[in-house]
Amino acid sequence: MARESAVDQLSPEHLELLKVRLEDSGFQDYQQLTDWLTELGYQISKSSVHRFGKKHEQKMQAVSLSTQAAIYMAERNPDDAGALSSTVITMMQSEFFNALVQLQSLDDTDTDPMVRMGMLSKISKGVAELSKATVNQKKHQIEVRDKANAAADKVEQLASKGGLSGKAVQEIRKAILGIAD
Repeated sequence: MARESAVDQLSPEHLELLKVRLEDSGFQDYQQLTDWLTELGYQISKSSVHRFGKKHEQKMQAVSLSTQAAIYMAERNPDDAGALSSTVITMMQSEFFNALVQLQSLDDTDTDPMVRMGMLSKISKGVAELSKATVNQKKHQIEVRDKANAAADKVEQLASKGGLSGKAVQEIRKAILGIAD
């Protein structure tokens, strides 16, 4: 398993404060952060703080990009049939796959077998939950489609009884079902 970072020595409170200070400083001024940690009684090098800051910045950027993608999808696609949920599930499946690939690439001699099994167990559980979510998402999509078809059928019957032309009835049906010309 990977060697423990010097930043891992920090108490949870100090770790959170470090993250806040990194974000507030725009992930700069590592010497000042190192001096602050020294004042708190830690012996952590500037390069260790920088490595931690780089990883934290990448995580923050990934969260920001995911949030922006979700907002974009929500604005572009009304979530009538769960398009946004489906996209999020796909993104999560991709992340679990990446985690599994990284786990497989770890050198077996560096990783405690029990730790490795624990990681595999967590990934497996996550994949199982996503699979369940996918099944539920598909059921929801079918329900939405069936309700739209039922509504279109009912409107078609009423419109035909009301004397509308066949073409007008078909236009109404297409509008209800969201079918473009």
